[in-house]
Amino acid sequence: MIDPKIIREKKEIVIEALNKRGASFDMERLVAVDEERRVLIQESEKMKQEKNELSDEIGRIRKSGPIPKEKIDHLKELGTKIDELERRLKEVEREWEEMSLLIPNIPDKTVPIGTTEEENKVVKVWGEKPDFSFEPKPHWEIGEGLDILDFKRAAKITGSRFTLYKSFGALLERALINFMLDLHTEEHGYTEVLPPFIVNRDSMTGTGQLPKFEEELFKLEGLDYFLIPTAEVPVTNIFSNEILKEEELPVRFVAYTPCFRKEAGAHGKDTRGLTRQHQFNKVELVKFALPENSYEELEGLLLDAEDVLKKLGIHYRVSLLCTGDLGFSSAKTYDIEVWLPGQNVYREISSCSNFESFQARRAKIRYRKGNGKIEFVHTLNGSGLAIGRTVMAVLENYQQADGSITVPDVLIPYMRGIKRFPL
Repeated sequence: MIDPKIIREKKEIVIEALNKRGASFDMERLVAVDEERRVLIQESEKMKQEKNELSDEIGRIRKSGPIPKEKIDHLKELGTKIDELERRLKEVEREWEEMSLLIPNIPDKTVPIGTTEEENKVVKVWGEKPDFSFEPKPHWEIGEGLDILDFKRAAKITGSRFTLYKSFGALLERALINFMLDLHTEEHGYTEVLPPFIVNRDSMTGTGQLPKFEEELFKLEGLDYFLIPTAEVPVTNIFSNEILKEEELPVRFVAYTPCFRKEAGAHGKDTRGLTRQHQFNKVELVKFALPENSYEELEGLLLDAEDVLKKLGIHYRVSLLCTGDLGFSSAKTYDIEVWLPGQNVYREISSCSNFESFQARRAKIRYRKGNGKIEFVHTLNGSGLAIGRTVMAVLENYQQADGSITVPDVLIPYMRGIKRFPL
């Protein structure tokens, strides 16, 4: 949620930001609703004060004699008017909040202006594309050929875009989860948490998934609970409605969770194999930072996510997203795109974002400064990494001419000492 003061006093800045994003919004209506809201609050407070003063006066008169009828009538009239104002205020505040929750975040000034992903800016490249003496296969052919990824039986069990991992496939998935958790806790200084995989509406609203993206979410029938689309939701809401101490920041959490997404807008795009699943595993990095340090923390978050691919020895690039490709809640986002030789494409494997105070304002996550003043924290998160897409990257980059897969050195301890599979 954007600071209402900015909307009220610097409306043009918000409109310009929405234009850069290619988003449209009835800002004039929101400003008008906000103005009515503030007028109603002032009138209500004024009448409440008048009512209190009149009540005190009536109390004093009662001690010495009869109370004039006009004062009793005026007291009742004030009560009726206050009730009417309060009812209208609730309606206006509901409309104001509903509208405010639909405004995307303001992009940081360093975000390139553009409308599509083609206008994202590549800012970093690490490693080199592997050179094969044979035609590399995509991961779904490798997985089915080795009988470690079974898409047909998963579809029988549930439906399309689910996967049954088997044998070395299941072991590789688990090895990557444990490797990433150990790396981020032991070398990068994150605290591991294991949150609930089901959250309530307030949590989804706090991180920006609701109300705008409800059609993308899996909702539990009969309950106002949702399966999480990412660990960002429960982990960010650990501190919802809390006030942290300035000296406690930054706080850095890492969490493994399964993630559940309808991917309703995919329409067949990139849905082959493990690329775009309804259920997938992910290791997520979440930070709570001081506003003055949050962009430094974003750069550190990016390096922590990159370090996974560096240790795996897999080529990747980093893109800075343009305004038109920026997520709803984000002020600035880097995408890490891993090279997949079997598909001859780069594929996003992590998005690292700074949301500034956007999520904190919605979830009421604050901190108390040394001078006693209370401010909103800045929240950040990024995949560290998406597990299924890392499995894709390992299978395609480490495939051999005989159809086997060599195991990256850092994963061997997590793979029971196996250096190549199948055995």
